[in-house]
Amino acid sequence: MTSGPQAGATEIAARKDAPMSFDQLLDRYLAAWNERDADKRRAAVDELWTAEGTYTDPLAEVRGRAAIDATIAAVQGQFPDFVFRPGGTFDAHHSIARFTWELGPADGEAVVVGFDVAVLDDDGRIRDVHGFLDRVPAM
Repeated sequence: MTSGPQAGATEIAARKDAPMSFDQLLDRYLAAWNERDADKRRAAVDELWTAEGTYTDPLAEVRGRAAIDATIAAVQGQFPDFVFRPGGTFDAHHSIARFTWELGPADGEAVVVGFDVAVLDDDGRIRDVHGFLDRVPAM
């Protein structure tokens, strides 16, 4: 298992004219999940995901940018004072990245911990995210 942004020097084509590294993609992905302004969040989703991109985890299975945006908004509604931050694992090769993330108070311990695998298209946009929840709060 690799820890830290090991693939930071590896570039992907984020659009043919603006390559970005995998660690930049991770930063922008988490920023989209943290964006509270609906218009800015939707713009981030539109920039990061393909039109028919998918997001799947144990609690959600959605397709398309509008549905991904609505899923992010729903998570923000459920955890209004929490923020996403990178976890300890980040590894990437070819057009696939895997990483852990945490969700919790900005200055506190994570309440939710997860593991995502993102698959990118040839232009460096997210085609699919497969998410797993490693720790969730008791309901």
